[in-house]
Amino acid sequence: MKHGFVKVAAITPNIKVADCEYNVNEIIHRIEEARQKGAMVILCPELCVTGYTCQDLFLQNTLLKGALDGLTKLIEYSKDIDALIAVGLPFLKDGNLFNVAAVLYQGELLGMVPKRNIPNYSEFYEARHFRRGNDIVEYVTINHKKVPFGSNLIFCHREIPNLKVGIEICEDLWVPQPPSGGLCEAGATIILNLSASNETTGKDIYRKTLVSNQSARLVCGYLYASAGEGESTTDLVFSGHNMIAENGTVIAESERFVNGVIVSEVDLEKLISERRRISTYLVEEKKEYTYLEYGSTSDENNTTYDFELELTRFIDKAPFVPSNKEEREKRCNEIIHIQALGLKKRIQHIGAKSVVLGISGGLDSTLAILVAKRAFDMLGLDPKGIIAVTMPCFGTTDRTYQNAILLVKELSATLREIRINEAVELHFRDIGHNINTHDLTFENSQARERTQVLMDIASQVNGFVVGTGDMSELALGFATYNGDHMSMYGVNASVPKTLVRYLVAYFAAEAKSDTLKKVLEDVLDTPVSPELLPPKDGEIAQKTEDVVGPYELHDFFLYYVLRFGFSPSKIYRLAVYAFEGDYSKEIIYRWLMIFYRRYFQQQYKRSCLPDGPKVGSVAVSPRGDLRMPSDASVSLWMKDLESISR
Repeated sequence: MKHGFVKVAAITPNIKVADCEYNVNEIIHRIEEARQKGAMVILCPELCVTGYTCQDLFLQNTLLKGALDGLTKLIEYSKDIDALIAVGLPFLKDGNLFNVAAVLYQGELLGMVPKRNIPNYSEFYEARHFRRGNDIVEYVTINHKKVPFGSNLIFCHREIPNLKVGIEICEDLWVPQPPSGGLCEAGATIILNLSASNETTGKDIYRKTLVSNQSARLVCGYLYASAGEGESTTDLVFSGHNMIAENGTVIAESERFVNGVIVSEVDLEKLISERRRISTYLVEEKKEYTYLEYGSTSDENNTTYDFELELTRFIDKAPFVPSNKEEREKRCNEIIHIQALGLKKRIQHIGAKSVVLGISGGLDSTLAILVAKRAFDMLGLDPKGIIAVTMPCFGTTDRTYQNAILLVKELSATLREIRINEAVELHFRDIGHNINTHDLTFENSQARERTQVLMDIASQVNGFVVGTGDMSELALGFATYNGDHMSMYGVNASVPKTLVRYLVAYFAAEAKSDTLKKVLEDVLDTPVSPELLPPKDGEIAQKTEDVVGPYELHDFFLYYVLRFGFSPSKIYRLAVYAFEGDYSKEIIYRWLMIFYRRYFQQQYKRSCLPDGPKVGSVAVSPRGDLRMPSDASVSLWMKDLESISR
């Protein structure tokens, strides 16, 4: 599958207890529905050929023969189905009855996986009928053909190398050491769980947590299909609670008490990338596991798997920002606390009583001073020790100037105003630069002058400079080298711009002062700008996003570059899908090209970053997350981008 996506399905058919013919027809009906949606892996519930709740009917030869006849029909039906199908049924082997998953592909029974852990408590009395499955792979004869039988089977697609499927059955997940752990260590990327989990109050929450957590622990795709309506209600009710999870996130979930089909796409490339990143995740082929290949490589099949699936799963436009309001507020408080604790430790270590930062009335410096105030509160220090310096120059507007002054006053910090016009003009004369030439020199001279002022004031007050620049600016290199790029401790260095906005909004919502609340809200409404070019009619003339592009796009690109190492073409595809209706394909492509060029060209700025706390899953510190050569070539990435048909 192109970009590593594979479409998968979990189904719950309507059934009648002990009516194998009816059940098989309903299973086929649901498989057809899943196939119409493009599923290549299809999971059915536990014992669905007979029904899970047959009780002592499992001891009747008639039912067991009916189950085998049903399996034969499913095998025959699957001849033209290019999908791996796992279906549950009872199976008699050597006089012992097993609860098994039969795995089918294109008219072939690839293997049978018995349930390892047989419950015998409360409402589940499986031990009365079934024996525990063995890890050791043996062979059974079905329809005159030998078939592997054992728990340690992994089904590997020949033409989709990362599609490796392992199976466990219901209770296997609920034990201290589920079989899926060993299966994934042996290479499985997707785990199928055929289940029959009854419904009681609150059990669905626990079940969902269990599935989600297991997919996170194993960095895998996890499909869970459970029995539903049609099972006996003598003592229990089953809801057909089906789930598809991927590395800790449930990406598809059925409505309970409604039998049906759920389909989504598991990103195998993401899973492999994440496993590669985690040095303690060791995957290797193991002799105790049997690897069964499927999927023809014959020209007669004439099947190619190098195509783009239609995506139906949710792709978050703001991957750094939780979409749930409650979770977002919790995350904001946590991040601010991490930032403040980092700064607190640095203040304690140096023995400083003061910190110095530039305050512009923009988002980044606003967040930095709010973090500094929290750090000072933690230390019990007088906020007067926060020296906030506003340095108006050619591009400063009255709006940002007034917001900066009000903000410092509301936080009871110390405000210093130093106009740098004359110093910069003198510098222009020294280097022979025309003040009317508004080029890079015009802008950088102001940024470097501001940094020099801050550094020297820090020496005066026996303090240190707190950096305000954020991770998005650093990724794009949108910072003046040895200007705003430099400080003694950068509290925002691993906070992307989209998240900076939410953090400031969080402070605004928590503000006890109406004035502070209004100031923060106005800062949020102010266009992002370094204010280095003269205003037009008193308004900001230089808008950052007009120059480098929308930060919401760049943060999206940055997340997938740093977190998973995706190719440009895959990131483009995800962005087009996520931002449909917001940005055209052409605009996304243009800014993605610019992102990669700047990302590679500007690494030298990130190679000498000041210290700063990591707050999320990724950062650009050269001492941790991003150890990248400053002179690496971008040509391969550009070639991949140029291959995109738009």
